[in-house]
Amino acid sequence: MTDDKDVLRDVWFGRIPTCFTLYQDEITEREAEPYYLLLPRVSYLTLVTDKVKKHFQKVMRQEDVSEIWFEYEGTPLKWHYPIGLLFDLLASSSPLPWNITVHFKSFPEKDLLHCPSKDVIEAHFMSCMKEADALKHKSQVINEMQKKDHKQLWMGLQNDRFDQFWAINRKLMEYPAEENGFRYIPFRIYQTTTERPFIQKLFRPVAADGQLHTLGDLLREVCPSAVAPEGIDGEKKNQVMIHGIEPMLETPLQWLSEHLSYPDNFLHISIIPQPTD
Repeated sequence: MTDDKDVLRDVWFGRIPTCFTLYQDEITEREAEPYYLLLPRVSYLTLVTDKVKKHFQKVMRQEDVSEIWFEYEGTPLKWHYPIGLLFDLLASSSPLPWNITVHFKSFPEKDLLHCPSKDVIEAHFMSCMKEADALKHKSQVINEMQKKDHKQLWMGLQNDRFDQFWAINRKLMEYPAEENGFRYIPFRIYQTTTERPFIQKLFRPVAADGQLHTLGDLLREVCPSAVAPEGIDGEKKNQVMIHGIEPMLETPLQWLSEHLSYPDNFLHISIIPQPTD
């Protein structure tokens, strides 16, 4: 892969200032103070909120505590989506800190998967990595790794260790020189304006004539509404966001895949309505 290590670092160390508040109907023995945390964009809510859980449990009776879950402005937050994706999709035009409400009751079974332990997060994360490598290298790279390599990827993410993670992950970002890129690009496109969870299709980084496909090429093919022409007033209708930034549509998809993928090796792309203010 081309070595833009600073980009990889900036992506890894991206943080979102967040204020966690206990839901007003939770029963407490004394007032629950809000809890502030810098959330890592590349991680998962249930992986980095042990301190939040402990903080609020201190003011609650044990019998009033069941599985913790989080919500933003009435929307339950899917723990199996990376934190940065949740923020871009639901809160990117809101002022900081991001205000998240904490619940210990009335788990929304229809909206969220249960997350009883860190093992569940690890299983989800590794399954995404394997799916990404099936698309990129027909699973050859991930299958040739030893179990300890898989563990190192997970521990790197869990313990926020950039070098530990990338020592192994860089192998998943390589490809034969003669091929100009991966077999297919692992991506998912999310929109809040549709019931469909996300769009995911097979898409090659290089066209039949050898030209590199761009982000714009991908969107025009699989989600044309995202790049629909501007409205009558010349304003763009949508923002296309990855890691809180709007990459230029001319950016080669292969470069984006190598540098702006989340640790699960997917490009998680949010299409959000252009803020009106």
